[in-house]
Amino acid sequence: MSTTMPARLSRPTDGGQQGRTLLVASTGGHLEQLWRLRGRLRPALGDVEWATFDEAQSRSLLAGETVHHVPYIPPRGYGAVVRVIPEARRILHDGHFDRVVSTGSGIALAFLPVARALGIRTHYIESAARAEGPSLTGRIISRVPGTQTYSQYPRWADERWQYRGSLFDGYDAVEERPVTTAGRVVVTLGTMKTYGFRRGLEAVCRALPQVLAPDAEVLWQVGVTDASGLPIRARVDVPAAELHAAIGEADLVVAHAGIGSCLTALDAGRCPVVLPRRQEHGEHVDNHQELIAHELDRRGLAVRRLPGELTAQDLRAAMARRVQAAVAPQTFVLGAV
Repeated sequence: MSTTMPARLSRPTDGGQQGRTLLVASTGGHLEQLWRLRGRLRPALGDVEWATFDEAQSRSLLAGETVHHVPYIPPRGYGAVVRVIPEARRILHDGHFDRVVSTGSGIALAFLPVARALGIRTHYIESAARAEGPSLTGRIISRVPGTQTYSQYPRWADERWQYRGSLFDGYDAVEERPVTTAGRVVVTLGTMKTYGFRRGLEAVCRALPQVLAPDAEVLWQVGVTDASGLPIRARVDVPAAELHAAIGEADLVVAHAGIGSCLTALDAGRCPVVLPRRQEHGEHVDNHQELIAHELDRRGLAVRRLPGELTAQDLRAAMARRVQAAVAPQTFVLGAV
């Protein structure tokens, strides 16, 4: 079967025209970031459609939007990337898009090279999780001719990676009075299908009872983590709207150091306790969650602990701190300035 790409059908737009935009992201933190960045992107995006996976988070977060669901691509799932390419080509060809914007991860590899072959402008924004340099996906995408790439950290921006701001820039930490007990708690380990985080779940089960009020309510969102034998009511998935509402009412949030979970807590004014997953324990493909946790802890926006270190005092320290919006976030300019 021929793999020749058809000619692009839509008319190119200049900086003053909106045109049509396809926003592309894997579910989890990548989708959460792109959803938040959408309103900051300039020039304005015009008509917007989405490409992502069909999961509880995407159905809730993108309710009312035009969404193209494609098969799930796991971390480092390059075979799955290849299988999604024909669907990506169909969506891009039929949609007459003027630009494609992605925050990754593997789904970007299926869409952005095809978009460039069709003559569509492409933009890749590296995750705020990548504090020390681009991800493997980012390094691959940066080699696609004509693709604009962006870092959320000025310290590693260069001629290839442009800095336009960060999702973390708009938050400040505020110390409040000491808190000893929690009436409402959210524990969230994200939506990743491939990797469990039993160490994190066991650590929370050890420390959390020491700070719970007698009638406390705890929401446990554990993804694929095995919760058997633990005294909890575990839920694999929680719709985004429900999870956001629960975090907004929580006295305490404990999360894996996934970017989506952290941003949701910060938006709700909560200082989360974050537990980074580790590659050597089979909990993720690499140790980028350590970078997220260290960056948020450095800014005072979270309490970082390894699962084996977690204590009730850490939970109380997080409860005694609140997060507030610092300034109106700056616009995120797509293209050369």
